[in-house]
Formats: sequence, C-alpha cells, structure tokens
Amino acid sequence: MAEAIRPELLQFLQGEVPPARVLVIESLSYLPRLRQMYPEAALFAVAADGSAFLDPACANLSVVFTELNYIEEALPFAHESFDYIIADLALEQAGNPQDIAAGFSLFLKQTGSLLTSFRNIRHWSVLKDLMEGHYYHVVSRLFARCEFENLLYASFYKSVRIIPQTRFADDGDDVVERLMAVGFENGRDDLNTEFWLVRADRSMPEMSLLKSLYTKGDRAELSRLLHRIEYAVGEETAARDFWALYRTLGLFPDYVAQFVQEAVYHHVPFYRVLLRHSEGFASELLAILTAAQEDAGEADREALNLLHQEAVLLAEREIGDGGAQ
Repeated sequence: MAEAIRPELLQFLQGEVPPARVLVIESLSYLPRLRQMYPEAALFAVAADGSAFLDPACANLSVVFTELNYIEEALPFAHESFDYIIADLALEQAGNPQDIAAGFSLFLKQTGSLLTSFRNIRHWSVLKDLMEGHYYHVVSRLFARCEFENLLYASFYKSVRIIPQTRFADDGDDVVERLMAVGFENGRDDLNTEFWLVRADRSMPEMSLLKSLYTKGDRAELSRLLHRIEYAVGEETAARDFWALYRTLGLFPDYVAQFVQEAVYHHVPFYRVLLRHSEGFASELLAILTAAQEDAGEADREALNLLHQEAVLLAEREIGDGGAQ
C-alpha cells in the first residue's frame, strides 16, 4: 500500500462540478472526506490488502470495494467510466510507471482527471541521505518534477498541474544552503519540496468544457462535418448538414468557434467555405466569426476580419429580404 502522506489532493476539486463517479486506489483515507463533499457520487475503492476495507473510517460510506493489486492486475471497470481517479504515490512501486499511468487514463472519461503525487528525488532529505552513504528507496522509484511531467504527457494526458508539498530542514541544519553552494539549483523551492501533488487531465481545460456539453456521438458528427467543410469535400451538403446539426443540438456561436479552433487546422479556408453555404444562417455565422476573431492568431486575423465583413453584408441582405417579405 502506498505510504500515507497528508491528504491534500482534494484541493484540486475545489470549485469543480460534482463528479458522478470517483475511483480511489489504495489511498482510502480520502473516502470519508469525498463522501462528505459529494454525497450523491458513486465511490469505488481498490486496494491490494482487503483488510483495509474494515477500517471503521470506511464504514457506512456506500463505497464499492475491490481487492486487487493495481500494478499486477487490470482494473475491473468499464473504460471511460470515472470523473476522477485518486491515487497517492501510485507510480513509485511500478516497474513500468508509464504503463500504469496510461492504463489509468483508459478508465477516465474524456473530461476526467488523475489526482496523484510523487516523492521528489531532489528533496534535501534524499540528497542528505546520499551524502551520508544511505539510500532507502531501493524498491521504489523516485522522480524529479520534469521527469514526472514528461511521463504523464507521454501517457496521453493533455494538461498537468503540479503544486508543492514542502518540508524544511530543522533549525540549525543548513543542508539546503550547502547543496546550493556546490551547484544544486533550487528553482520553485525544489530542494524543500518533499512531495509534488499532481492533477493530470485527459483533455485541455477548454476542450474539457467542449466535451462536457454534448455527447461523444454528437461531437464526433460535428467534427466530421467541420473537416468535410475544411477540405471542401461535398461542401454544400456538409454545410447544410452542419447548420441542421447546429439547430438540432442547440449549438451556440462561442461553442462552435472554440470547437473549430481546437478541431480544424485551416481556419480561414474553413470559414471561407462555410460563408459560401450559409444562406439563412448569416446572423449565426456572423456571431461565430465574431467569437473566432477573439482567439485568432496573427496570421489569420486579417483574413477573418475580411470574412467577417462579408458576413455582415450577407446578414444585412437577409434582414432586408426578410423585411421586404
């Protein structure tokens, strides 16, 4: 079982939308607080030693317990079924930590996150032990911050946030000053950081919002139509189907502009094609282009401004035609 550290990973959940399903791996001390925070959530817990489930603190919490060694056995859950997986120090005992981290990602929803932690190999206590000829982590794996971040990005996480948990040397112990004097860097107070607390998201924050608003099938269909418009493949039909989907799903301009920003590579050609086939939707297209201009890069800004002007003229004509009728 992972060594217990102060249970601070839940600070990553402050202000978040209440999760529907949370999986806790080994770190059972989080369960009482989780149940207090989210009385309606479905909580699941996995531990290699089933006797840990008999802890009175875990009683009456309505948790689904599973006895299983997550390093050696596959998790018995459906893929993309959890909003959060919480697992302190989960990669220290793994022979191939990237396999474990990537495996966890399979069980997270597209908008889900892994909350974990790791012991900092550059903490003064580890370095002091080495200077005194000792190393007490033979059967575990220690990480530096950069190494751990790279491991998570290589394991299909798109956004990683890390905050320090510090422990300073006792008064009178100048070990940090001595380390710095011989060339150890101490950026971000690294030498005093004993553990790094980590939130790794399966999607970038802006994409998480996009993915949370509509179903996976709806997003896939939207993406398919956007790419057909982008590459002018059956452009008239694709544009007509896009506007039909826009109306059916109740899409809104800011959402579409952000989705295009994330999913489409050639933004200006996309909007140029869409402008040719937006009869009856000029006002909506104008609003989308207005939102798109806010996030446009320098290379696209002038071209989008011209398309915006054309959309203004189209919208004015449609309004005039409507008034004439």
